[in-house]
Amino acid sequence: MTNFDDIRPYTDEEIPAAMQRIVSSSFFPLLCTYVYPDRNPDDIRRMMLGFNTVSDFQLEVMRCVNEQVISRSISDFTYSGIEQLDTRRRYLFVSNHRDIMLDACLLQYILYRHGHDTTEITFGANLMSSPLVVDIGRCNKMFRVERGGNMRDFYLSSRHLSDYIRYVITDKHQSLWIAQRNGRTKDGLDLTDQGLIKMFCMSDADDKIRALDNLHIVPVAVSYEWEPCDLLKALERYESRFSRYVKRPGEDLNSIITGILQPKGRVHFAICQPLTRDDLLQFDHLTTTDYHRAVAHLIDTRIRAAYRLWPNNYIAHDLRYGQQRYRDHYSPQQLRQFLDSTTRLHDFDVADPDTLRDLYLAIYANPVNS
Repeated sequence: MTNFDDIRPYTDEEIPAAMQRIVSSSFFPLLCTYVYPDRNPDDIRRMMLGFNTVSDFQLEVMRCVNEQVISRSISDFTYSGIEQLDTRRRYLFVSNHRDIMLDACLLQYILYRHGHDTTEITFGANLMSSPLVVDIGRCNKMFRVERGGNMRDFYLSSRHLSDYIRYVITDKHQSLWIAQRNGRTKDGLDLTDQGLIKMFCMSDADDKIRALDNLHIVPVAVSYEWEPCDLLKALERYESRFSRYVKRPGEDLNSIITGILQPKGRVHFAICQPLTRDDLLQFDHLTTTDYHRAVAHLIDTRIRAAYRLWPNNYIAHDLRYGQQRYRDHYSPQQLRQFLDSTTRLHDFDVADPDTLRDLYLAIYANPVNS
């Protein structure tokens, strides 16, 4: 794997050394408290030092992480569409992106529960903020994705990523998860970047139909009743209205932790109908650019159709537009609960609180329009 050593996850041979580093971290006791609240950290340390494979880590640690997230912060965890997948086939899951960690992490739990192998997961280089985060991520089949740079660097990193994605699915025989666009959705609108489709095709430029058909693309729609990091997203959009937003040190890590701990209410994952060769052939007559745009739109259509709207979405829409159009979709108690959530906006000292409130409402209201 020397061609991809700069971005790939850890191999089984690298797990024992990674476990040594993880259990030696000063944060290890804190991690144990969340993942294994009823067990002694020394017992957890001995268990992890006995891991020899990626599967050991995922089964004994990440499975427990998911179970703790579900039991502590999700009131009802549901999913649909898993029956469309074949355990013998490998897929490229293209998901809407609402939470840095949980969108991919919870999907792994669904796959595991139904006898599928877990996927490799894209891991933005900006998130590799500490050696501990890198070790945990790469033990969890996460691979590095470079972002930014000049045009030449961007092209080279995109081609490298495209080659790696095709290698993982067609040669390594692993599935893979990637977000539909760079960065989380912060305005409630889930849109696939057509540049993502272009990147997929770079590693097989001779045949645009084959390039995507061989990747077995599966759109995924994740719907949170309470949007992870909703306040932080609204504040970021507020601060980026007139200038480029610059993240503060530790901001990504804070978003990861907030997303894990914040109550999310009901959460639904919809595994959409996979893209077939016939789906792609209907765009065969298009130019390359229009082909990429059409495939992105097809993914969007399936994600939007599968996205589950909650009472919060209808409440926010009515509040934002000063109407009661969707009054039958929520109860007085749900309305009061949502209005209570907006009082948290007062914690931020901003010059234009009305605009901040509107941006907060938009996160929940926009999916109703789409």
